[in-house]
Amino acid sequence: MSLLFLKLSLLLLIGLLSGADCRCSRGCDLALASYYMWQNSNLSILNQVTGVPIPTILSYNPQISNQDTVIAGTRTNIPFRCDCIDGEFLGHVFTYDVNSGDTYTTIADTYYSNLTSVQLLTRFNSYPDFNIPDTAQLNVPVNCSCGDKDVSKDYGLFVTYPLRSGETLESVAQASNLSSTLVRSYNPTANFSDGVSVVYIPGKDQNGNYPPLIYTLLSGLSGGIIAGISVAGVVGVLLFSGCLYIGYRRKKNAAKIQLVSGVSEGGTFSHAYDSAVNRDGASHGLTGITVDKSVEFSYEELASASNDFDIACKIGEGGFGSVYYAELRGEKAAIKKMDMQASREFLAELKVLTHVHHLNLVRLIGYCVEGSLFLVYEYIENGNLSQHLRGSGREPLTWSTRVQIALDSARGLEYIHEHTVPVYIHRDIKPANILIDKNFRAKVADFGLTKLTEVGSTSLPTGRLVGTFGYMPPEYAQYGDVSPKVDVYAFGVVLYELISAKDAIVKSTGSAADSKGLVALFEEVFNNPNRSESLQTLFDPRLGDYPLESVVKLAELARACTHENPQIRPSMRSIVVALMTLLSSTEDWDVGSFYGNQGLLNLMSGR
Repeated sequence: MSLLFLKLSLLLLIGLLSGADCRCSRGCDLALASYYMWQNSNLSILNQVTGVPIPTILSYNPQISNQDTVIAGTRTNIPFRCDCIDGEFLGHVFTYDVNSGDTYTTIADTYYSNLTSVQLLTRFNSYPDFNIPDTAQLNVPVNCSCGDKDVSKDYGLFVTYPLRSGETLESVAQASNLSSTLVRSYNPTANFSDGVSVVYIPGKDQNGNYPPLIYTLLSGLSGGIIAGISVAGVVGVLLFSGCLYIGYRRKKNAAKIQLVSGVSEGGTFSHAYDSAVNRDGASHGLTGITVDKSVEFSYEELASASNDFDIACKIGEGGFGSVYYAELRGEKAAIKKMDMQASREFLAELKVLTHVHHLNLVRLIGYCVEGSLFLVYEYIENGNLSQHLRGSGREPLTWSTRVQIALDSARGLEYIHEHTVPVYIHRDIKPANILIDKNFRAKVADFGLTKLTEVGSTSLPTGRLVGTFGYMPPEYAQYGDVSPKVDVYAFGVVLYELISAKDAIVKSTGSAADSKGLVALFEEVFNNPNRSESLQTLFDPRLGDYPLESVVKLAELARACTHENPQIRPSMRSIVVALMTLLSSTEDWDVGSFYGNQGLLNLMSGR
């Protein structure tokens, strides 16, 4: 097997593991979580936050005699399945129904007794910590362990044990009736005295025994899984070879972590885009991506062009990395630097922008996968729409310019919704992701959260919510349903922002408790008998001269885009037609001439 072939075969592994060691390929049927009982907590509360039935909890905790009164300060073991999450780590994702006033800190520290962390909650949920909706259901990841045959095969059930202040290696080992040496061997780098770490210790089953490792690995295997072991063995050889290769490369050059190499301009490489990008838990096969119009840059070239990524060259900051200005090979460019943990977003954006080319989509120039992940785009001189609407030191946008920006953005979205195979869904449309060039024309950017589907499909498998709060439609926020109408809803919010220059979430007093969505704010005005006059109270005071009829019609289009029922929202094609008409005649817009009775019905139904 050639070195190049091995490298190409390993892209799936390295992409999934975000540049880390081969962390997991499967989980185990059972793990335990040590829950520190706080004042007034009981098994009913544990049932609510974990979903584990009370009789099951009691079977692992024979010391509990009364489920309604558990002594505060004691620990209760909660059984759960330990899964391999995204190929990255062993864990389990519980669900939690939010109460009014909850924050990630209170959820992690109190309701889950430090079994999870604010960082994990932030990663696995899309809501900002300061503004979690009272009706939200959160994903709560908890780490776990399935054992380590290199330490001992005598222990196959492990407890996720959050340390408390004052606990030590010796006290934890003594409470578990295990040797300090054994506990340390399972946690070689843990600081047992910091009071915040999570460690893993062998646990007892319902019969009070320590099940051996073989029990955990083989229990619960179905006939179908057993029949597939021969195939899994072949995959295992590749995985094992991959881990050996990764280890070899790191020993040879630890400073240079490569996602993939050996790709030149015009070349191709294979990767598990579906597996690495989609987070819906489904099983996807290996697919390919062709880098046919992108250049592979070296780290040295990018560093030199950005003065070693000097802060003076920094022009932006996003959820997945920082953006730097550079001049590369005679062209102005923007370099997005992402860490290895953002491999899914990197692969998603690379997948889209190497296949999709349109005047109103930002152009990808190239990429680099040395040390970090880098995407190189064309440089867009005028920043993003959010900066123009709400930033200081910029001239206010005229009304015609705002309509033009809306039309440009709609054309970019129409292209990925209706003119590509497969169809792409952006999932993070907002003013910060709409770039403005020197001629005040717009380009849609940031495709790191993009989903894809086949032509004719109306929705995608449900999955973990991603995106930005305030731009998510009800069907996505509540049920995870994904379709092109997700982008239509978010685009409607952007239209409201073009009119009002307000944020998607408006805070009336600066308090999160008093915040209101921009969609709800406009809906209240639409329900006012004197609609036009009421709408004017929401107009951007910097708008200057504007044709009232035109602004009202754009607001009505935004309302159609943000309809609660996704089937009633217009398609991006209908939106483009509406905006073209609006742009061509902002002075003499007549409701009947633009919509007509049947035209309005067609627009609202997406035809």
